[in-house]
Amino acid sequence: MIWFNKNKGIIIALTVMICWGLSLGLLLNYTIDFRNPWVYVFMLVQMHLYTGIFITTHDAIHGVVAPHNQRLNYWFGLICATLFSFNNYKKLSRKHHLHHKNVVTDDDPDYYNGNFFTWWFKFALEYVTIWQILLMAISYNLLKLVFPMWNLILFWELPAIMSTVQLFYFGTYLPHRGEHDPADIYKSRSQSLNHFVAFLSCYFFGYHHEHHAYPYLPWWKLAKAKEQSNLL
Repeated sequence: MIWFNKNKGIIIALTVMICWGLSLGLLLNYTIDFRNPWVYVFMLVQMHLYTGIFITTHDAIHGVVAPHNQRLNYWFGLICATLFSFNNYKKLSRKHHLHHKNVVTDDDPDYYNGNFFTWWFKFALEYVTIWQILLMAISYNLLKLVFPMWNLILFWELPAIMSTVQLFYFGTYLPHRGEHDPADIYKSRSQSLNHFVAFLSCYFFGYHHEHHAYPYLPWWKLAKAKEQSNLL
């Protein structure tokens, strides 16, 4: 039990990564029939698992996947960032720490004083690189030699794009838009207490005020933090 508790972050990260890999492997060989509703259900499942891959990257940025072994923690972050459409882990880490340091200011790379669409476009420009697009294009054309085109589009490409919108909407736009209480140094709001909805929406990152208040907590501890904040 002591070993499990000490390595819980690693175990959870590996579980998310294995589920994502197994799901993708199965779905890339799945027979596509656009009249079959399960096709769209599986797309949403893969989107949710992609979100889990990025959340694992995010936890590695905060050093909480493998807190007792930062070299291993780094490799978890690097691998998960790469799996999520070849994101640059070092760039993500640098900009995310700037976000926490300068939240909702002109120096916050995640913030933009605009509507959802202009903000998301600016957010995408902040992180997406030409090298990332090039690597995705090369990977797609290589994978197309092995897997059907529609399987790649429906279960590899679209879920990643949908996950990006999901992460932005629940993890950036909703928590940081609009006016904030000047006394709130974190300038972050949280969704209402509902763990089922919070997990499905963004792995508890809808509890965003708690994340900014306690950035050393991994995603799976934010639910408890939200419960405690509701008691205050």
